[in-house]
Amino acid sequence: MKILTKIWDWVSTCGIAVAITLFISIFLFQPYKVEGHSMDPTLHDQERIYISKLQHTFSSIPEYGDIVIIDSRVNRDRSIKDDILEFSVLQAILGEKEPIYFVKRVIGKPGDVIELKSDKLFRNGVELNEPYIKETMNYSPGEKWVVPENHIFVMGDNRNFSLDSRTIGFIPLDHNMGKMIH
Repeated sequence: MKILTKIWDWVSTCGIAVAITLFISIFLFQPYKVEGHSMDPTLHDQERIYISKLQHTFSSIPEYGDIVIIDSRVNRDRSIKDDILEFSVLQAILGEKEPIYFVKRVIGKPGDVIELKSDKLFRNGVELNEPYIKETMNYSPGEKWVVPENHIFVMGDNRNFSLDSRTIGFIPLDHNMGKMIH
């Protein structure tokens, strides 16, 4: 009987530890590894960062310039199941084949007009000062986006090699997985 009690104590302690770890990772805080060069020179390929998931948990709007992790599958709804399955250990076990989480910088919030003209980026008619970008953007004249309600517009700092809102579209707030902690 003493052995069964000890085994139960051990199993319940491990279960509680796993539950706490899952709760923290799903709702509060998570490590993340940068994959690719879309955020050069700010962040580098394989660099480890930490994100606060409070923006995602409370569906709040990030600030301009925040570096966020996004779920690039913008044409599908997210559910709590997605939040649980994105936990890095579960992702490793399930073997996620194609990268779906990207690191990007917030450029536009709901209602903003984002425009590319004369090799510069404008938000609501004001040119953005962006000392963090890698090089001058290649652009098509007249590109303009109006950010819809409950969405954000994101771009990588390496603008010429970034899969971002210019290509994948506006990011629903519930697809903002969290903000990088500096």
